Amino acid sequence: MNPSSGPAAHRSWFHIGGVSVQVASERRTDVMFGSSLDPFRIDVGGSDIEIRVRWVEEVPRAQGRKVFDSGSVWRLYECDDGFQFDFSTPNLGGQPYKRFTVDRCFRAAALQMNEKSFAGRAGAAEPMDYPLDELLIMHRLTQEKAIELHGSGIVRADGVGNLFVGHSGAGKSTTTRLWTERDDVEVLSDDRIIVRRDGDASAIETPGVAAGSASQHGGLRLRDRSASPAGHSAQHDKKHKMRMYGTPWHGEAMYASPNSAPLARIFVLEHGHGNLITPLTTSQAVAELFARSFVPFHRHEYVDSALVFLEELANAVPVYRYAFEPDQRAVEKIRNFHD
Repeated sequence: MNPSSGPAAHRSWFHIGGVSVQVASERRTDVMFGSSLDPFRIDVGGSDIEIRVRWVEEVPRAQGRKVFDSGSVWRLYECDDGFQFDFSTPNLGGQPYKRFTVDRCFRAAALQMNEKSFAGRAGAAEPMDYPLDELLIMHRLTQEKAIELHGSGIVRADGVGNLFVGHSGAGKSTTTRLWTERDDVEVLSDDRIIVRRDGDASAIETPGVAAGSASQHGGLRLRDRSASPAGHSAQHDKKHKMRMYGTPWHGEAMYASPNSAPLARIFVLEHGHGNLITPLTTSQAVAELFARSFVPFHRHEYVDSALVFLEELANAVPVYRYAFEPDQRAVEKIRNFHD
């Protein structure tokens, strides 16, 4: 597998959670990202991952040892030189409609698109569409000090970034709605946030509209405003050791921003009475965050590295359990809260 061999007529780049990806193909449409990924497009830059897209008459039968079956559209196989993700659905004939092969460090990849699956379906093929984009980034994060968490990332006008993590139904969408009704905030995502060491990722400027304006992009709710205001002090920056990033994988409120912000606090959401905030010990925080993380469980070393990073995260950023009531008093409690 050598996806970079030979020149490609068309190339595009996107950047998610501190990871930059180059997609190259002979077909221009292959590098035209869908509405969810397009806000994360960057003009050009160095690539952490390089993907070469090729069309084949038919994707052959899977090779290697099957290590995971999602029960829906994708299956994962381990091969001699890396991993292979096969995607199939009855709507596209049942056979793999695309195959993603990548090395063990998730740096170089080849994406085969099945001509037979898309025959007569003009415009239906989006090589990097969900869930491949999330699977790629989630696995790449195993090679770095970073993790994807099930949470809503909310940044206040003063640059203070709070992450509200929770299982489905715990109140992430409600929390997002309450904050956007009450304050001028930046919502990085209402469902999935990437956290990593502040400064570990290369700084890449993301595109947007005129500063300070709000926009709609393919149904996503975006605001082009720096999540780290220039007015805050160097001392304010220094106390933040972690950074949270928006992702394309939004929840019901459809917030998906390519921006990032220093992370000040993490709140583990649960429904309760009295808007009670309880500090968690490091071990408690690691357990709660791990239960709300997106980690590839098919390799023990990925799990181990996730736990190590979560311990570092819990030691760098205070983590609290927040038993809240779904009204504006829940927002006021956080606004007036001090560690």
